[in-house]
Amino acid sequence: MNKLFLGLFIFISMIVKFPLCILTLCFTCIFSVAASAQEALKDTSYWKKASKFGLNLSQGTFNESWQGGGLTNIALGVYLNSKGEYTRGKENWVNDFQFQLGAIKNKEDAFRKSIDRIFFDSKYGRKLGAASQWYFFANLNFLTQIANGRDFGDPRLPFISAFFTPAYLTEAIGIEWKPNKFFNMQFSPGAVRQTILGNKNLYREIDRLTPEYKFSNYGVERGKSIRNEIAIMQLVMNFDKNIAKDVNFKWRYQAFAGTQDLKAIDNRLDAQLTAKFAKYFNVNIGLIAIYDQDQIAKMQLAQSINFGFLYSW
Repeated sequence: MNKLFLGLFIFISMIVKFPLCILTLCFTCIFSVAASAQEALKDTSYWKKASKFGLNLSQGTFNESWQGGGLTNIALGVYLNSKGEYTRGKENWVNDFQFQLGAIKNKEDAFRKSIDRIFFDSKYGRKLGAASQWYFFANLNFLTQIANGRDFGDPRLPFISAFFTPAYLTEAIGIEWKPNKFFNMQFSPGAVRQTILGNKNLYREIDRLTPEYKFSNYGVERGKSIRNEIAIMQLVMNFDKNIAKDVNFKWRYQAFAGTQDLKAIDNRLDAQLTAKFAKYFNVNIGLIAIYDQDQIAKMQLAQSINFGFLYSW
């Protein structure tokens, strides 16, 4: 099967343009991994799996006579993290799924989401030597959201995001440095990313009613649903370690330098600190930092602190 995919790539390379060749190469490597994945699924003795489910709830109520100040509110949050890693000889295959959704309501206001993230990452690596810290890898990454988002800084409250809008699908091959179990760094020349709009007409009505309101549609050309980008370089770093008993710290940093504008490098950092206590309870601190000029030419920050129920298995 691997020979079939390789032959297909060589054939396409002869008849199509360079961008499609890069995309084909990425999928060639990823589909080639599927054969190895089938064997991995048959033998569970080389797998390490871990999952966490959390539910957070906070509420505060104040009547009109309360003199201490305060605003009646309720906040809800749920998250699910699941990770599986297969290691056998020189082969390493990691699958990571993360789901986070939260909302907050202040008195007479409607619910506003506080966090909304669906993340899936699948990476196959093959060690370049028996004792080497370097791997050749193929990676597939998906990131999106599920709930509508509004611009609460604008009195008209226009929608600026929606279900599957945007969604990012990234295919990459490259070299990975993995000096230990809790840190790795991936370098991918020629990574390919698709920016997908599930609702390509989201801003059309707003533009007609209020033409002065402008939005870049996450870099997707108006009226289209997808944008393809090729990176001259993509850098990804991952850290995931228990820094103390029942205290886990994990973060992921990604830099994507597209060929269209090398000065506009997309940067994203996702960090999470989770402290577990009393068996089924936890405190969770999260941070998301984004700089992406296709969205806005400013740093975007989202920070949260949650307390609630945590179940691990």
